[in-house]
Amino acid sequence: MFRFASKARYATRTISRVNNVKTRKYTQDVVRGSVNKHGYVSHFGVQMGSLAAVVAAGTYLVCNYGRAPWEDTEDERPGRRPELYNNGPDMVSLDAKPQLPVKANSLMSKNLTDEVWEECKDRKSSSGAGFDVVINSGVQNVDSGVGVYAPDADSYKTFAPLFDKVIEQYHNGYSKDDTHKTDLNVNNLVGDNPDPTGKYVVSTRIRVGRNLADYPLNPGINKEERREVESQVVSALDTLSGDLSGKYFPLNGMTEETRQKLVADHFLFKRGDRFLEAGNCNRDWPDARGIYHSSDKKFLVWVNEEDQLRIISMQKGSDIREVFGRLTRAVKSIEDRIKFSRNEHLGYISSCPTNLGTAMRASVHIRIPLASQQPNFKRFCEENGLSVRGIHGEHSKSEGGIYDISNKHRLGLSEVQCVQTMMDGVRKLIAWEQSLESSL
Repeated sequence: MFRFASKARYATRTISRVNNVKTRKYTQDVVRGSVNKHGYVSHFGVQMGSLAAVVAAGTYLVCNYGRAPWEDTEDERPGRRPELYNNGPDMVSLDAKPQLPVKANSLMSKNLTDEVWEECKDRKSSSGAGFDVVINSGVQNVDSGVGVYAPDADSYKTFAPLFDKVIEQYHNGYSKDDTHKTDLNVNNLVGDNPDPTGKYVVSTRIRVGRNLADYPLNPGINKEERREVESQVVSALDTLSGDLSGKYFPLNGMTEETRQKLVADHFLFKRGDRFLEAGNCNRDWPDARGIYHSSDKKFLVWVNEEDQLRIISMQKGSDIREVFGRLTRAVKSIEDRIKFSRNEHLGYISSCPTNLGTAMRASVHIRIPLASQQPNFKRFCEENGLSVRGIHGEHSKSEGGIYDISNKHRLGLSEVQCVQTMMDGVRKLIAWEQSLESSL
């Protein structure tokens, strides 16, 4: 059995790289045969005329006992881990800069200039991921808002020509020389419950994302590493006590009874959407994923969803101080046992650059049927540092005039500032709704 190999880029591009474009075939001109599900050639024949063209291009045949041509060669982008491209999405080709439609408006599309492309296209991250993993979600989903994912913490340096621009534009001018700050002291919040009667705020939820130091992020992690992360996280969660104590439920092998119960409680997270799918985040689903929740169901941890940990504190009503206080106690307890990925510039590291810094989303479900119908509603929220979603998460719609309102910016602000932004914004929205009610 033979394989094709090359000391440089496959000059003639006569062989499709199966692990990237998932065609599972050779180009018809060169090789007739088949590739099995493991990526090995089961039989083939070579046309002599085409073989001469390949040889003329500097490509030669070497014996390799059944290896396919894209394995164990001097790859055009050496150092990439093949397992990161198994069981994942089709990847954008790095042979030429993607031609995105005019309607594409993501931060990736705006900043993927010819210069940035040339600087980044042949680089690889420390986890062995290429630039294709970084930009694939935005290329496949032209309606993306951001369009990039980091395979590991190192990617923010490796692919800095793109990430620095995206971060600065999303995080309100945060520059590559800025330093992030942390403040988890609930006593530094100003103000009390913004809706003590419970007329407007249905529930409050504050979460942070965390990833383990010394491991790749979701788009760049392999199956074995993901299982190691799960093991370390579950061991740390088992030590929690008091109102934080609870039980871990792995998704793999979950009974139907348990699944239905978690669905009823609105705890069960699903396989990632098309944005995460294209971002290489759904591989090996649901292996090494799971949910931890406390006995009173006010504290949750999602394991190996978008981030390796999503630490969540929530409850009915608008007692934001109580929700934030529970979260900070949990974060400190877990961090005593697990080292999180963090640096002075970007704060806590996450795969999506929107979550860098505090990696915090402080939110409420709020009933504002009148204010939400005003033409300047979204501009009002933007001006007050708020994001608006439907009640079923990102990319969903509102129901019954209830919206999910949260802080937009996470980097360059402390945790207290993020929560304060949300709290102050909720007060203003309630006052606006009350004003509209009085004019009816």
